[in-house]
Amino acid sequence: MAAKPPVELHVISDSTGETAARLVLALEAQFPEQVFEEVRHPRIEALEDLALAVNRAKGRPAVLVYTLVKPEWREEMRRLCRSAKVHYCDVLGHPIDAVVRVSGQAARMTPGARPALNSAYFKRMEAIEFAVKFDDGVGRGLQDADIVLVGVSRTSKTPLSIYLGYLGHKVANVPIVKGIEPPKELFELDPAKIVGLTIHADRLAEIRRARVRNLGANNRRYAELAEVYDELEVATAVQRRLGCPVIDISELSIEETAMRIIRIVESRRGEEEQLAEAAQ
Repeated sequence: MAAKPPVELHVISDSTGETAARLVLALEAQFPEQVFEEVRHPRIEALEDLALAVNRAKGRPAVLVYTLVKPEWREEMRRLCRSAKVHYCDVLGHPIDAVVRVSGQAARMTPGARPALNSAYFKRMEAIEFAVKFDDGVGRGLQDADIVLVGVSRTSKTPLSIYLGYLGHKVANVPIVKGIEPPKELFELDPAKIVGLTIHADRLAEIRRARVRNLGANNRRYAELAEVYDELEVATAVQRRLGCPVIDISELSIEETAMRIIRIVESRRGEEEQLAEAAQ
């Protein structure tokens, strides 16, 4: 069976193209058996640049994904794509027009415009600083955390804490280490904000072996499968004592895991609030 030819995804922007690039990544994830080739055309400065981008894709298995702010450029892009019979996707055009109709406000139409430094921005910065300060069981931030992650070493606790911090959630994480009792404060927390993390033993051993090699260390026991099984059993026992839900991160990305954590915590808090209201 012949291999499928790559589909070219052309990212065209009057700025860096990061907005369209994120959409392209989401598109690629929906077609795991398809090979893609990403072609970037950032910092478009003239209509001639648009014509060059369209001509490069003409006659090829390509989709043009563009984020252009100026209405006349978006219109020219539509005209060029239709004339060249190239598939296209206007990422910003329809959302901008919809907001204009609903709000009655004119868009700034400034390429590369950044949102104002509002309260949400400062909340994110505070949450990221919190995650760094209370990473890996350091400090006494458990009571002040919105979310507390519990798991063995190399279950993505730190990157998850930072990513959730970027989303505005204050996260502390507690490592489970065989032979060391977790902090007693952990068992005094509101259970609704605690989420356990686990991973397949063979996957964890693989990650740890790579880490040992990269660090040039000789702690072979850290990556041995028998040791990994022991640590995961200890972690499971602690998570049962806490009565917390547990997410298996073996096949999940950081983004997917973070979304599951948020849904779990929000759902459990909602249940607590309903019980509190019923008790009144």
